[in-house]
Amino acid sequence: MPDSFLPAVTPPENLPAPAWWFAFRGELLLVRVRNGSPSIPLLRHPQDLSLRCLRSQYLGVLDGRHCFSAELHQESRPASGMAFDNLRALYPSLGDRLFALAGRAKQIVDWDRNHQFCGRCGAATVAHERDRSRTCPQCGLESFPRLSPAVIVLIARGEELLLSRSPHFPAGVYSVLAGFVEPGETLEEAVEREIAEEVGLRVRNIRYVASQPWPFPHSLMLGFRAEYAGGELKMDPEELEDALWCRPPDLPGLPSPASIARRLIDGFLREHGHAP
Repeated sequence: MPDSFLPAVTPPENLPAPAWWFAFRGELLLVRVRNGSPSIPLLRHPQDLSLRCLRSQYLGVLDGRHCFSAELHQESRPASGMAFDNLRALYPSLGDRLFALAGRAKQIVDWDRNHQFCGRCGAATVAHERDRSRTCPQCGLESFPRLSPAVIVLIARGEELLLSRSPHFPAGVYSVLAGFVEPGETLEEAVEREIAEEVGLRVRNIRYVASQPWPFPHSLMLGFRAEYAGGELKMDPEELEDALWCRPPDLPGLPSPASIARRLIDGFLREHGHAP
């Protein structure tokens, strides 16, 4: 969660100043571009830019500035000085706090769009007055924003770490192993299962490191470190196209600095005397 961010559901009746608007057209975020540098626009409302806003949500206050998320019509065109950009690509420009808040906004926009009708009886839902939820007035079902917990783990073998490549990764990029937690599993069981399924290895000393919301589309990444305990490397070809033990500094392309995967890798490198 961004520092100095106070989440809320209900906006003030009268906004004292323009707010940060995290407005999405599909997967693309509206940004203001000045001298080639994108930023989150400060607006009274997207309609001031002649943008058709389908739905909007109040997020809360960051550093004294009110924040909103919004879903724009697919045919929306950016005004002069504005552009639509992919959220992943915006991390270097937005920094940690605004990137995290943009990720929160994206997840809330997706959830709100997908829960306009009750999944149990099909009636139209209404927004709850105090909670981040939508309620069915017909049958009473409450729908909250979805979170999908996933484990992501760096496996160490002495001074080596295991890196793998999924077919959907950008060209040349390798990362650490990850997978979703299944119903009834502990996080540690999920770590052991994913590693066994994807690369055929056993691990020990599983240790939690940190977590990160990852809005692609609604994951909560739970980062772990583990030590190699045995087994021969045998990857699942349906999940991975390559997996290899690597010794720093001879590493392949690494994931974005915005990801917890990179945080795990950089922590390992620092421990072994290699500046990330």
